[in-house]
Amino acid sequence: MSLIPVYRGLTAVLGPAVRLYLGHRLRQGKEDALRFPEREGRASRVRPPGPLLWIHAASVGEAVSTLSLIDRVAGERPALNMLVTTGTVTSAHLLATRLPTGHAWHQYVPVDRPVYVRRFLEHWKPDLALWIESELWPNLIVETRRRGIPLLLVNGRMSVASYRRWSRVPALIRPLLQGFDLCLTQDATQAERFARLGAPRAMTVGDLKSAAAPLPVDEVALGTLEAAIGGRPRWLAASTHEGEEAMAADAHTLLRHRFPELLTLIAPRHPARSDEITERLARRGLCLSRRSKSEPIDTRTDIYLADTLGELGLFYRIAGVAFIGGSMGGIGGHNPLEAALLDCAILHGPDMANAAAMAEVLRAAGASSIVTDAGTLARALEALLTDPSLRARRAAAAATVAARQCHVLDAVMDRLSPWLDRLEPDAALSA
Repeated sequence: MSLIPVYRGLTAVLGPAVRLYLGHRLRQGKEDALRFPEREGRASRVRPPGPLLWIHAASVGEAVSTLSLIDRVAGERPALNMLVTTGTVTSAHLLATRLPTGHAWHQYVPVDRPVYVRRFLEHWKPDLALWIESELWPNLIVETRRRGIPLLLVNGRMSVASYRRWSRVPALIRPLLQGFDLCLTQDATQAERFARLGAPRAMTVGDLKSAAAPLPVDEVALGTLEAAIGGRPRWLAASTHEGEEAMAADAHTLLRHRFPELLTLIAPRHPARSDEITERLARRGLCLSRRSKSEPIDTRTDIYLADTLGELGLFYRIAGVAFIGGSMGGIGGHNPLEAALLDCAILHGPDMANAAAMAEVLRAAGASSIVTDAGTLARALEALLTDPSLRARRAAAAATVAARQCHVLDAVMDRLSPWLDRLEPDAALSA
């Protein structure tokens, strides 16, 4: 027996509780006050005429991994409109500057209540839906299928923990996955997990994150920051989560006797945590400068808090050595190829489940190493900062690994072409 009707019934009758929860998130700044109606399925713009491709990505990581695909589709199929949905404020801000103008638009995905979902789909009427990685919202899936809209999962990923949880409720996950016409997964292990849970067509084509273009940079900002730092030794803790900023600060303290001019850059995954991070690190006797407040880097600055959105490409280019955040446990790590593309030797913690295959290839190539705490992080940094040739060799190995991944986007496009051709027959004929 399917559990989907039970879920749909509960989400229908629990409307007041859902609204209270959303109101709480709004007060916490976790929802966009100006565009909040979008979360209830109320569109903030008119649907453009012609065929519409709907791409849904959960948050920043998924959205960034999709940009290369969006750019490719826009270039090859200019008559195809794209609606890109995400669920977080951070991802919306990032996409505002990264989507191809005139081809793609962002909206917040509706909360998974039947009334919100129907309102969203009735307005947008997408002709094809691509969902990224592991977003499995039952009402969205059911209502999309009811309208006869083909539904494809791209860059599918399921952690061991998620796989085990879903395995306990086959009456829910199997009918959900059977709603996908195709599941393209990041690697063979992911394909096997999706197939065992009920996906009718699961196959691997590689990790779309590895096909991403280098993160953009403002050249003026790059020159200004380089001048401010000068010849100081520096490194970056990128996309950090709670606990990782403290670890970075402890590593900095351990290294100060060896590198008295050391500058540690910390780019938190969620800049909204900046006040909290600043307070905690200041208690350790460290001098911080915050980019969001345009505070200068001077000779006293220990930590440069890179608490802005959309500038990670700037900080990777400055750093030369990067620790990949979210990797110390419970998060699964963030995309190490972003650092590999920008001349960085790579360090990360033991938990890289979100990019396991990619992390293993980098490790095997000698491009990265694993740290487990502030002490091992400090020792790894000391080796790289002391020996510029070691840093350069690791960064070159990382760049070589990144360059080998360019085929992934071609493979994804080959698998998607039959569905895209139905939306733009003329494009298929001219190809």
